[in-house]
Amino acid sequence: MSCADFEQLDASGLNLQAVFNLSELPDGISAAISKHVGEFAGYRQLILIGHGGRRMWEALQASAFTASADPVDSFSQDLVHRWFADRGNRYEMLYPGDEQVVPLQKLGALAGWHHSSPFRIGINAHWGSWFAYRAVVLADSDFEPTPPLTAPSPCDSCMEKPCIPACPADALTGSDASLQPCIDYRLTGDSRCKDRCFSRMACPVAVEHKYSMQQLNYHYGRSMQTIEDYYQ
Repeated sequence: MSCADFEQLDASGLNLQAVFNLSELPDGISAAISKHVGEFAGYRQLILIGHGGRRMWEALQASAFTASADPVDSFSQDLVHRWFADRGNRYEMLYPGDEQVVPLQKLGALAGWHHSSPFRIGINAHWGSWFAYRAVVLADSDFEPTPPLTAPSPCDSCMEKPCIPACPADALTGSDASLQPCIDYRLTGDSRCKDRCFSRMACPVAVEHKYSMQQLNYHYGRSMQTIEDYYQ
């Protein structure tokens, strides 16, 4: 893989890419994918695509997809489809889709993008927590596999951990490693966390890539709607 291979995606903000040979994936990830597509249906590689920072959101706002029901997924899918149309490879998009058939965080960890954080969002030294997974594609491509990012988790060297006291629900101070305390607080009528995460915003890692408030409000507003729909 060369930077030139992904210039079209980079220019529109899908600026994170990791290429894996299917034959070299860990057994657990291979089993999850092959359950959906059989014996990989003749594909050779899996391509993980994401965005880091604000560029994707800025490109989305300048597109026609802002009026769609799910603008981020629609925008990302369109970019990937157009990118492959220019390349001519046979491919199949696994994510986004009607069901999530791949373990995104495990793939992110394999790429070196994802380390756990106290506020339960993936984090790495370059992008902080300001990145997200946007597509997973099987393809008959022959890119050079991507070396994983090797920097350790920035949380390991963070002594003060300002994210923990920043949480209005004190959801990061107990022994409960689940998201339930966070969800319970977000569902309260006077919750301050319906459209943002104060712990994530307090994290000092890679603040230069922090999302705009518009982008934060959009993503947390969508997650809040999903939570409310589930619990009603």
